[in-house]
Amino acid sequence: MYSETGYGPDGPHACATIREEIEIREGMVLCEQACLSSKTRGRRAKVAPCPIRTAFQRDRDRIVYSKAFRRLKHKTQVFLSPMGDHYRTRLTHTLEVAEIARTIARALRLNEDLTEAIALAHDLGHTPFGHAGETILNEIVPGGFSHCRQSLRVVDVLENGGKGLNLTYEVRDGILKHSKGFGEIIPASMGDWAVTVEGRVVRIADVVAYLGHDLDDAIRSNVINEDDVPINCREVFGESHSSRISSMIRDIIQNTKVVDGAMLLGISNHVYGAMLELRAFLYENVYRAPQVHNEFEKARKILFDLYEYFLRHKDIFFNERIRLFEEDVVEVERDIPYERRVCDLIAGMTDRYAQDLFTRIFVPSPYV
Repeated sequence: MYSETGYGPDGPHACATIREEIEIREGMVLCEQACLSSKTRGRRAKVAPCPIRTAFQRDRDRIVYSKAFRRLKHKTQVFLSPMGDHYRTRLTHTLEVAEIARTIARALRLNEDLTEAIALAHDLGHTPFGHAGETILNEIVPGGFSHCRQSLRVVDVLENGGKGLNLTYEVRDGILKHSKGFGEIIPASMGDWAVTVEGRVVRIADVVAYLGHDLDDAIRSNVINEDDVPINCREVFGESHSSRISSMIRDIIQNTKVVDGAMLLGISNHVYGAMLELRAFLYENVYRAPQVHNEFEKARKILFDLYEYFLRHKDIFFNERIRLFEEDVVEVERDIPYERRVCDLIAGMTDRYAQDLFTRIFVPSPYV
């Protein structure tokens, strides 16, 4: 049994804490390319080690208990404010990414705790109304907007009353480098990769997740039907959501190699080609479909009008920020432009919060 400080004198490692025992097991079980919890580059502000949890376990817990994580349940994945109970939201997308990333990490003997922490935090900075929200903020906010950078800002500054979550370097790096947009799934430049293999796994898991579940939701909504899916994709991935995800995961694991001591994540040519074909199909037939695009245009107007309104009404802005975050955000960066603070508020909103606020501000109330 463990004593208060760890194993008793009869245990294999006298006086070790539970955390230290876990770190020892990591060194015995994980592959050479894995990032060990004991080898983290640390946090921006030093804290005493936890006697039970490793650094990456601690990060995962801080993320799950954050307010930004809870708000993901009411943020759009593809379909705005869906009434159906089974459509994905940004939260369920995040959980699917975490599951896929952990499956790959376990098979490759990587650090699952680090992988999961990055996956759970990768979309904390995402806007309401999905990529439509990201697009409009990128157009109107000076300096542009990226949900990757915003996710990092959430964990560094906006959570915990302006103190941030004080996460480890490896998790913060994975958050910043998880996105690929419509670019390469496997980047040619090492500068686009996370510093850890675990962070690189999350980047690929993000693609696998949305290719599978966005197609599944599009079929459920009748935006497309199964016969519309390119025949090559059906032949490579199978006909069901489960077979599509399993096919991609299996191929990634089987084609990942260690070369000169470095683990290189890989995908076979025929599966990679099918992934690119499926992604192009989704962009053209789902994300740009009239049923989806028309709602995005409405969402763009809501966010644009809210942004312009708060630029003119600073007193209301500060009150609304406290209302949304449930605490005043004490800015660490004292010289941050006001426009960026407005961006923080809007990016932090859920779909329904933005819709309700727009109605409260811009829609006349009936006279009683």
